[in-house]
Amino acid sequence: MYHSVASTVEDPYLITVAPARFRRQLRWLSTRGLRGVSVGALMRSHRDGTAAGMVGLSFDDGYRDFVEEAMPALAEHGFTATVYVVAGRLGGYNDWDGQGPRKPLMTAREVCEAAAAGMEIGSHGLTHRRLAGLGAQDLAAQVSDSRHVLEDLTGRAVEGFCYPYGSLDAAAVEAVAQAGYAYACAVSPGAHSGVYALPRCYVGDRDGPLHLTAKLVRDRWRR
Repeated sequence: MYHSVASTVEDPYLITVAPARFRRQLRWLSTRGLRGVSVGALMRSHRDGTAAGMVGLSFDDGYRDFVEEAMPALAEHGFTATVYVVAGRLGGYNDWDGQGPRKPLMTAREVCEAAAAGMEIGSHGLTHRRLAGLGAQDLAAQVSDSRHVLEDLTGRAVEGFCYPYGSLDAAAVEAVAQAGYAYACAVSPGAHSGVYALPRCYVGDRDGPLHLTAKLVRDRWRR
């Protein structure tokens, strides 16, 4: 689980990985015979029994630096990834992060550019709202409307959803399933864990080889 790949000195939410560190993390995967793929591709391969050696790479929020920094680094290794885009904020900024630096979000053109380059485009809601506790109408706007926006934009099916802030409850999970998504990503979904609330491993700028190895061992043990 990534967010932003950029050079920055201000990162109160720990969502930013420096480009050099990111390249070293990808190299760490490659040297272990692991291949970064989109979460959708990982899910399909898992169903087919062909997912050995694959690691799903996901980027929340849809920052412009995904195109500028992450995509070139991924291409160097022949990797792909999923970027979860806030459909109602294309070309805007991360105004939901009150204390953090303003980061530009991908434009509509950049979303299409990423899709054309083989990246999976997923939904991160319409306006990055916490879904737990929302009523049916607001859930529909965040879950269904965001999917329609991205499908109309890219001309491709949007299979994946990612819960903003990792916030979900039974109603949110049901809304995602009913909207026609094939899967959804959470962070630590607890009792809701499943195809529509997949757990993920956070990767940050402090994660060097030792931390990454420890996280890999931990997650394999949990499975």
